[in-house]
Amino acid sequence: MSGVDAVQSGIAVLVLLGITIITSSVARVRIRADVLIALARGAVQMVAIALVIGWVFRHPEGVAVYLGVMLVAASITSARRIRCGMPLAPLLGLAIAAGAACAVIPVLASGALQMQSETIVPFSAQIIGGSMTAASLTGVRLRDDVGRDWGQVEAWLSLGATPRQAVADFGRVAAGRALIPAIDQTRSAGLVTLPGAFVGLLLGGASPGEAAEVQLLVLAGLLAAETVAAVLTARALATWLGTTRPATII
Repeated sequence: MSGVDAVQSGIAVLVLLGITIITSSVARVRIRADVLIALARGAVQMVAIALVIGWVFRHPEGVAVYLGVMLVAASITSARRIRCGMPLAPLLGLAIAAGAACAVIPVLASGALQMQSETIVPFSAQIIGGSMTAASLTGVRLRDDVGRDWGQVEAWLSLGATPRQAVADFGRVAAGRALIPAIDQTRSAGLVTLPGAFVGLLLGGASPGEAAEVQLLVLAGLLAAETVAAVLTARALATWLGTTRPATII
């Protein structure tokens, strides 16, 4: 991006920020401080990640380290969102990693995407992010449902069921609900929204056909990854949730 483009982009961001602040102020929605902090933090993070990814592209041996850091951050983020405690973060990390692997490995092994850092990093990062979202949604829903209907769990336990068996039905419901956003995103792609990868490729100069092909890989990969991550998360948390009644998340 040239200097002129950077200035124009900065102006556009400031205009959009102004619209957000003016609208929220007129409506008396108290989000101005949150918006300013979020945008400032986002700008710093995007600059930092651009530098890191630029380094990874020049040093392909750093791909594994970068993705590993992403998985650690994803597992910690999910553990905090679910409020299950850091001791269970490794289990969430395994669920997220397994989901991502089930999507990334087939795509790379088939040759659909080239085995190079420029393709592995953005595709894997998006898949890891989707897996993290599915794990978080599953865990939050499962914890809420178990906390609300603890009497049902106790009934199963009194009949001799294991903690995992006692919350199995809740786990299936939680996993199914967690996958609704991914299913809706896939179903509405091109009709209601233009997904990010598609738009990015078009802006980068790819043909509509090429952009659609890559976006389909991303959508299918997200469905696979999130399904695996959601199911494994429900099972990973089953023993914990079937042993002690959790507080309902508000």
